[in-house]
Amino acid sequence: MGSFKGHVLPGSLFLLVGAWHVWAAAVRYVLDPGAFRVRTWRPFGGGSGDSSSGPSGRLRHLELYVVAGGSLLDMGVELLYSTHLHWFVGDDRVLNPAHMNDFEHGGMLLMFFLYGLVALLSEKTRYLPLPEGTLCLITSVAFTAEFLLFYFHSTSHMGLEGYYHLLLVILVGLSVASSIGGALFPSSFAVDLACSISIILQGLWFYQTAFTLYGPMMPRGCHLDLESNDIKCKSHDNQVRGELLANFQLFSLVFLVFVYVLGSYVVAAHWYGHPELKSIHAAASREEGEDGGEDEVISH
Repeated sequence: MGSFKGHVLPGSLFLLVGAWHVWAAAVRYVLDPGAFRVRTWRPFGGGSGDSSSGPSGRLRHLELYVVAGGSLLDMGVELLYSTHLHWFVGDDRVLNPAHMNDFEHGGMLLMFFLYGLVALLSEKTRYLPLPEGTLCLITSVAFTAEFLLFYFHSTSHMGLEGYYHLLLVILVGLSVASSIGGALFPSSFAVDLACSISIILQGLWFYQTAFTLYGPMMPRGCHLDLESNDIKCKSHDNQVRGELLANFQLFSLVFLVFVYVLGSYVVAAHWYGHPELKSIHAAASREEGEDGGEDEVISH
């Protein structure tokens, strides 16, 4: 069982990073479509998010510091604050089963911290030079750890709570697949954008889960049982209604992200658009016209 703060904190990190990824990917693509390459992180600074010179160049690795620092902070909350340092119990000094949920979350956050640390070492030192494809695979490992955590959770997520976590698992699976896709298709703008979108949706869904299960948006007929610390519904119909509401919430968030992605691309193209963008669009239109003409001839 989680908490409101326990969902909002990681949700904020995912949301900030994902939103930045979408904008930076759009700008990098419109600046030079032919030279576009997938990146696991987006340099901060300048108009494109890729500038390493000028005043903003000092903030070039801000995203990696946010990922590593945010993961370390959240890991400290899980392992130090939530457990009150009661890690072991009994004469045999075994892991405290009452805090197994916190240990699992700490392990997942450790993987994201290691990704941020490795990426920083690769970028800022000469001791660990890694190609971008390798960083994509390391990112996929971090998302895989998150996927396994929520799929094989020691906390029994049942009923309505389980349904919200199932939808989260699906979104994490999209992050895993798109991260691997970045290593396989290093020049694909679509793959880069898909990974960014999945990260935003994760953040938004953490927020939605917090406000629904632990906040003011609890579906009618369901409640948080303070004694068992579980979500309980009065009847099966109430639970089904809550699950259908969750579907609607997810669809609404997908639409919201779609509007943001489209808006980001339109603004980026207007501000930084390369002349090649128009030629690419014109060439694609001509090819579609030729294909349509050939199909019409064949049909006759």
